[in-house]
Amino acid sequence: MLTQRSSDAAIAMTQAASFRDRHAALIFALRTFAAAMLAFSIALLLDMPRPYWAMASVYITSNLFTGATTSKAVYRILGTLIGGAATIVLVPNLVDAPEFLSLCIALWVGFCLYLSLIDGTPRSYVFMLAGYTVALLGFPIVSTPQSAFDIVVSRVQEIMLGIVCASVVVMLAMPRSVASAVTAQTDAWLAGARRLAADVLTGRGSDQERDSERMRLAAAASEIDQLGRHLGFEAATSTNIGRGLQLLRQHMLSLLPLLGSIEDRKLPLSPHDEAAAPVASMCARIAAWLEAGGRDGQEAEALRRGLDEIRPVLGEDAGWTEIAISGLLARLRNLVDVMQDCQLLREAISEGRKPEALPLVFSRGGLTVAVPHRDHWSALLAAGSVALAVLCCSCFSIATGWSDGVAAPLFAAVVGSFLAGADDPLPAFRNFYGVFLVVIAVHGIYLFGVLPRITTLEVLIVALMPTFLLFGWLAARPATARLGAILAIYLSVELALTETYSADFTSYANSSIALMLGVALTGVTCGIVRLAGADWIANRLLRSNWTTLASVAERTSQQDPFALASLMQHRLALLAARITVVPADARSGAANLRQLRTALNIVGVRRASFGLSRCTRAAVEAFFARLAPICRTHTAGPLPGGLVEQLDSTIAATLREPSSEARDHVLIGLTGVRSGLFPESPVYQPQQIESGTIAA
Repeated sequence: MLTQRSSDAAIAMTQAASFRDRHAALIFALRTFAAAMLAFSIALLLDMPRPYWAMASVYITSNLFTGATTSKAVYRILGTLIGGAATIVLVPNLVDAPEFLSLCIALWVGFCLYLSLIDGTPRSYVFMLAGYTVALLGFPIVSTPQSAFDIVVSRVQEIMLGIVCASVVVMLAMPRSVASAVTAQTDAWLAGARRLAADVLTGRGSDQERDSERMRLAAAASEIDQLGRHLGFEAATSTNIGRGLQLLRQHMLSLLPLLGSIEDRKLPLSPHDEAAAPVASMCARIAAWLEAGGRDGQEAEALRRGLDEIRPVLGEDAGWTEIAISGLLARLRNLVDVMQDCQLLREAISEGRKPEALPLVFSRGGLTVAVPHRDHWSALLAAGSVALAVLCCSCFSIATGWSDGVAAPLFAAVVGSFLAGADDPLPAFRNFYGVFLVVIAVHGIYLFGVLPRITTLEVLIVALMPTFLLFGWLAARPATARLGAILAIYLSVELALTETYSADFTSYANSSIALMLGVALTGVTCGIVRLAGADWIANRLLRSNWTTLASVAERTSQQDPFALASLMQHRLALLAARITVVPADARSGAANLRQLRTALNIVGVRRASFGLSRCTRAAVEAFFARLAPICRTHTAGPLPGGLVEQLDSTIAATLREPSSEARDHVLIGLTGVRSGLFPESPVYQPQQIESGTIAA
C-alpha cells in the first residue's frame, strides 16, 4: 500500500511538472499580474505616494524561476539603494548648476553601465540599476531638491514592496526551480553532445554541419552557465544538487575541445591502413555505446580495455601514423571517461547524493567558476554612447526651457541601458521605436477612455488584466521576452496609477514626446559613436582567442584548463550569435576550438614535461617562446612554416626520451598542438637529431 501511494505521488508530481512546463508562459503571466496587483493594493492601503512603482517593480523583478526571481530581487534592492544614495549626494548639492548636474548624472550612468557590461553575470543588474536609478530619481526632482531625501526613501519603499510581493508569489504559486530547469537543459545538452560525438566517430554529416552543432552547443552551454548562477538563491536546492550540477558543467567544458581533437587526429588516418582498422572498429563501438545513452558501465570498461590493447608503443623512429593513433586512442579513452562520469553525476543529481563520493575517473578535485569573456573597449564605447545621449537630452531640455523635457534624459538612461548590448544600436532602437508608440497608444486609451469610468479597485484590476496578461505572456516567451517586459514596465510607469484619477492631455502629450525624443536621440547618438557593428565585435572575439593562446604560451595568463575552456567556449557562444559576419575560414577554426585545444595541450605538456630531461624541456619551452609573439600578432591564414619544423624537432627530441607515461603525455600534447595549429601541413617524419642541437 505504501509503495502504491509513493508511486501515485510520484506520478502526480510528474504530471504537475509537465503542466507547468507546457503552460509556463500563461502561469507566469497570471502569477506576475497577481503579484503586481497585490503590490499596488498594499501600496494604496499604506498611502504610498507612487503606488505604481510597486507594480512596475514586480514586472522588473519577476522571472519564470524561483531562484532567478530571488536573485534579481536581491540585486534590485542593492542597485536601488546605491542609486538612491548617489541621488541624495548629487541632486541637492548640484541643483544650482544644472549643466554640471546633468554631466555628473550622465557620467554616473555611463560608469555604472560600463561595470554592468564588463561583469556579464546576473550580478551586473546591480550596476545597471544603480546607474539609471539616479536618472529616474534625479531628473524629476530637480525643481524640488529640498524633498530629495523623502522622495528617494518613498521610492525605495515602493520598489521593495514590489520586490517582496514578486518573491512571495513566485514561491507560493506553482513555483519552478532553477535546479530543475538547469537539469533539463543539461540533459538536452548531453544528448546533443552524444549525437555530435557519434557523428565525429563515424564520419556522419559534413564539416559545416558539425561546426554548426558545436556552435549551437557552445551557445546552449553559455545559457546553462547564466541560469546556473541563480542556484545559490534557491532554498529548495540542496548543496549536493548544486555541487553535482557544477561538477557536471565542469565535465561538459571538456567535451567540445575533446571532440575537436578526436576529429583532427582521425584525419591523417587512411581507412585502408592496416594499423587504422582496429581504431575504426573501436570508434564504431564507442559511437554505438554513446547512441545507447552511455549508461552501460560494463561496456565502458570493455571499451577502455580494448583501447589499451591496440595502443601502439612509440619508439624513437615512430612515424606520424603511430603517433596519431596513440594520441587518438588516448583522447578516445578520455571521451569514454568523461561520458561515464557525466552519467554517474546525472544519476547522483537525480537521487540527491554527494558528488564527492562518486568514483569519477575524470576529476580534478576542486570546482572552477566559469570565466566569461570581457571586452573592455566594446563596453566602454557602449557605456560612453549612452552617457553622451543622456547629456544631449538633458542639454536640449535646459536650452529650450522645456520643463517636461526632463523625462527625455530619464528615458535615454533607461532605454539606453536596456539596449546597450546590441551590436548595431541604430536598428535596435528603430525596432523598439514602434514598441514605445504602442505604449503611448495604450496609455492614451486607458488614460482617457478606460480610467474615467472606473470607480473601484476591483474594476480597475479587471480592466488592466487583459493587457497585462498579454504583456506578461510575451515576457515569458524567449522570442518576445524583451518586448513583453518593456511593454509591461513602461505602461505601468506611464499610467501613474494612484488613489484618484487625474488626466491632463498636455501632460500626456509632453511626456509622450519626451519619451520618443529620448529614444530617438539615444538611438542616433549610439549609432554615431558605435559605427563599427557586429563584424567588428566578431573580429575582436577571434583576435582575443589568439591573444589568450599567446598568454598561455608565455605563462602570463592563468593556466587552469577549466577556466580556459570556460573563457574560450564563451567566446564561441558569442560568435555563434554573430555567425553571419564571421569569415568562413575563421568560422571553421573557431568552431573547431583550435586555439583552445592548443592552449590546453600547452598546459598539459608543461605539467607532464617535468618527467623529461632538462634538454627536452628546454626544447619544448623554446618552441612555446617562439610561438607566443607570433600568436599575439596573428590575424588570419597559416602560421609561419618554420614553426612546424621546430615543433617536429621538439617531437623528435621527445621521442628520444626513455619510454614513460610522462613522455607519452608530452607527445600527445605536442601532436595536439601540431594538428590544431598546422592542420594542412605535411605529416610528421621521423628525424635523426644530434644531442647537441636538441635545445636549439
